[in-house]
Amino acid sequence: MQRSHAWIAALAVACAPSAVHAATVTIDVRDAAGQPLPNSVVLIDSPNKPAVAMRSAGSYQMAQQNIMFAPHILIVPVGASVTFPNRDRVRHHVYSFSAAKKFNLKLYGKDETRSVVFDKPGVVSLGCNIHDAMNAFIFVVDTPFAMTTDAQGRVTIPNVPAGTVTVRVWNPLIRASGNMLSQSLAVPAAGLSTTYTIRNK
Repeated sequence: MQRSHAWIAALAVACAPSAVHAATVTIDVRDAAGQPLPNSVVLIDSPNKPAVAMRSAGSYQMAQQNIMFAPHILIVPVGASVTFPNRDRVRHHVYSFSAAKKFNLKLYGKDETRSVVFDKPGVVSLGCNIHDAMNAFIFVVDTPFAMTTDAQGRVTIPNVPAGTVTVRVWNPLIRASGNMLSQSLAVPAAGLSTTYTIRNK
């Protein structure tokens, strides 16, 4: 079935072993020409997810290095504190105007750091007020099932509860609200391997 901004999904049951009532889900994200889309964010929302989806404790870092953000995409749970160390010899002014988190980390120099708590789910687009070419994204999620695709456009997410889930995929090439698409998917207990081809209208 094809819709505006729809995924064309080819589904096949995977043979990987899984825990009772849980499954391993492999998703390949492709463009209209069939080429893999690395650095796509894939999230799976399940009504049977753990009560505590992800621990907010932990070390989450978005560094400024070589006049770039590193990493380019960072996935963190709701409530996480992210540090922003400056490893460059120049000063940076990190900011975001995103609805999920608005903040300004005014000018600070080499070996200095700042931190921000991300308390609402959503996509946070980052920039530097001094260096316009710098950009990155922080994905604040309320699901433990969230990963970025590898160089082959693939993610493998274990321990997904079997049943009906909602899969969300983000990529800048997606011409939809927030560059994100979502679709319901039935996950059997045996596991699932799925290829999504993104076709923009």
